[in-house]
Amino acid sequence: MIGKGKSISHTDPSMGYGWNQEKKAEVVYKQHLAGDNPREITEEFRIIQEQNIRTKNNTLSFVLSPTIEDGKDLSSERLQELTQRFIAEMKLEEHQGIGFVHRDKQHTHVHVYVNRINFDGTAYKDNFIGKRSQYAAERVAKEMGLTTAREVQQE
Repeated sequence: MIGKGKSISHTDPSMGYGWNQEKKAEVVYKQHLAGDNPREITEEFRIIQEQNIRTKNNTLSFVLSPTIEDGKDLSSERLQELTQRFIAEMKLEEHQGIGFVHRDKQHTHVHVYVNRINFDGTAYKDNFIGKRSQYAAERVAKEMGLTTAREVQQE
């Protein structure tokens, strides 16, 4: 499994992309949110983000991509577990977040958007977020018996 992560400022378009029904999107993770569409969820993020006006890139965007073979066998429940474990590994359980699975391509993958600002108005430290998300995805893949990116490289 590959994990990619970065901080972004374009929350609304990203939520729209995640929710895109042409990509057969399905919500597999939802934390501290009540909204039922991208606009409502973006607004909920924005309300919390207004507590910290210094932070520009105030949404964390992650993509979790199991291998094509692993992805074929992953149910929605297993993808939810995978996403929750990843969020816990990144220490983001107390942040607003939503995850969408896309099954439109050969490889099943999950787009996860997390509010970088917590309920206290503190920004999550995003230095080396790409590397940290790679390591977290590798640990989750090992825990769940999935193929890691390192194993694919070694093959």
